[in-house]
Amino acid sequence: MSSRAQRGIAVPAKNTPKKSARTAKQAKSKVVKGQASTIYARLSAAYPDAHCALDFKTPFQLLVATILSAQCTDKRVNMVTPTLFKKYPTPIALAAAKPEELEEIIKSTGFFRNKAKSLIGMATAVAEQHDGVIPDEMDKLVTLPGVGRKTANVILGNAFDKNEGVVVDTHVSRLSHRLGLSKHTDAVKIEQDLIPLFPREQWTMLSHLLIEHGRQVCDAKRPKCEICTLNDICPSSLV
Repeated sequence: MSSRAQRGIAVPAKNTPKKSARTAKQAKSKVVKGQASTIYARLSAAYPDAHCALDFKTPFQLLVATILSAQCTDKRVNMVTPTLFKKYPTPIALAAAKPEELEEIIKSTGFFRNKAKSLIGMATAVAEQHDGVIPDEMDKLVTLPGVGRKTANVILGNAFDKNEGVVVDTHVSRLSHRLGLSKHTDAVKIEQDLIPLFPREQWTMLSHLLIEHGRQVCDAKRPKCEICTLNDICPSSLV
């Protein structure tokens, strides 16, 4: 019997080159990175005054405020810290604080007992291990009580002008998903996805821009897609 080719029947070529998974992934990465550049440019234009919402004058003050901001609004923290900083102006002073007195000052921020323990523990470690000076290195910051990578990124980026990573809070997490920049839910993995998409010098400001956009436009329950500056490139846009 004659073969299919001899009978004029098209035969699929063997070993037809197919785009590899790696090539496809690289192509997608280029598209996402191009969008990342556009996202940053548009958000920068929309929020030229974006900055850290916590009030502080020193690295110590920012570290205290950031620890207090867990499960609490920045606005509430800013209402509490003036009294706190007046009573405990340095790590050494805070290390010597009586827990019950500190708890009373920070009570309105929630989880005040755990926060008081973290603050005193942090201040004690800074006083005893770093001569009362807040360290400006990631590996040293994360060893302090109450300080994880997210908090360390806040301190390094805003108090020391060091871009060591991207702060991923609820707003940054939500917008990263909606904009197609990450599919993960874990903050560390989201940060790992964002870092290669943006130049190092943009990492700190990126968080401020995403947070500001999340607060003003990309709301968790009712995003205002109709007025969003990113609606034409956002895969989640409702427009």
